[in-house]
Formats: sequence, C-alpha cells, structure tokens
Amino acid sequence: MRTLLALALTATLCLPALAALKPGAAAPAFTAPAFLAGKPFTYDLKAALKQGPVVVYFFPAAFTPGCNAEAAAFSRAIDRFKAQGATVIGVTAGNTERLAAFSSDTEKCAGKFPVAADPGAKIAATFDATMALKSDLASRTSYLIGRDGKVVAVYDAMNPNQHVQRMLDALATLRARPASTRVPASPRH
Repeated sequence: MRTLLALALTATLCLPALAALKPGAAAPAFTAPAFLAGKPFTYDLKAALKQGPVVVYFFPAAFTPGCNAEAAAFSRAIDRFKAQGATVIGVTAGNTERLAAFSSDTEKCAGKFPVAADPGAKIAATFDATMALKSDLASRTSYLIGRDGKVVAVYDAMNPNQHVQRMLDALATLRARPASTRVPASPRH
C-alpha cells in the first residue's frame, strides 16, 4: 500500500503545468511569507525588482527529490546570478511548514536565496504555474522577470535539471540587449 501511495504522489508531482505566462506579459506582483537561512521575513517582488531582475521559480514541495535537486542547483549557481545583478526566489505550496528548515538545509537552499510559502498555490495560479490536475500545487516553472516587471523568459518542465541553466542563459541574453531596450537602473541609496 505504501508503494502504491508513493507512486501516486510521484505521478501527481510529475503532472504538467496548466500554461505558463509568456514573455512580455506583466508578472503579477506578490508578497509572501518567506525564509532565508531559516529566518522569516515577508518577500515583496515589487521591492526586489527595484534592485534588478528576479528569477521566480515555482516548485511543487520542499523536501522532495526533484525539488531538493533544483534548490541545490540554484544554491550552487547563486553567485552567477548575483554577478549578473539578479536575485532568486523559490515559491512553493507544498510542505510550507518545513520551509524554514528547507531554506537553511546545507544540501538544499543552503541559506543562499529565499523560499516563499504559497498556501493553496494562489501565487502560482496568478503566474499560470499550477499543475493541471492538482491546482493546489505549483508546477516546476521558472521565470526571469525584468526590472520593468515583465516576463523576460519562462521555462516550464517538471525535470529540475535545466531550470538554472535556462534562467542563466535568459539573463545573459537580457544583459546583452542594447542599452536603449533595457529598463534604466534606478539610483541606489
């Protein structure tokens, strides 16, 4: 019976997303309870975009094999994102009661980027990033959002292995655009 239950959960977590937002669409602004290195705070996408582009990656549930691998990959690459002026936030509706531990786990997030709780996948739904048959869970969908609040790139695949590279590639493309097509940087205080 446990094997059957485990197979059913695995199958549910592998369901495709409904439909991701497309590049050029306005990214929905959100605030959410979040954790960084185990410490709680309120994450605000609009405020984060004032500092530069943001990678918002949705994942089904903390402490599951694919989500662990994806978080570890973002953790290992975080300096590459920072070098290009971008920040990363992970958002999940699954196992939100364990996000403090997930955010500080040395083999997962390692305290290098925040993860936000999305009970009922309400934020994921505004990004069209929920699972087709399980809409109360986020799909594995990554977005690069430009400083102007618009989606620059999206990668929607349940396999966690390519999300980091796809977002780094999109960020490099964004930074390579002529200055006249980029949103000007705001002065730092």
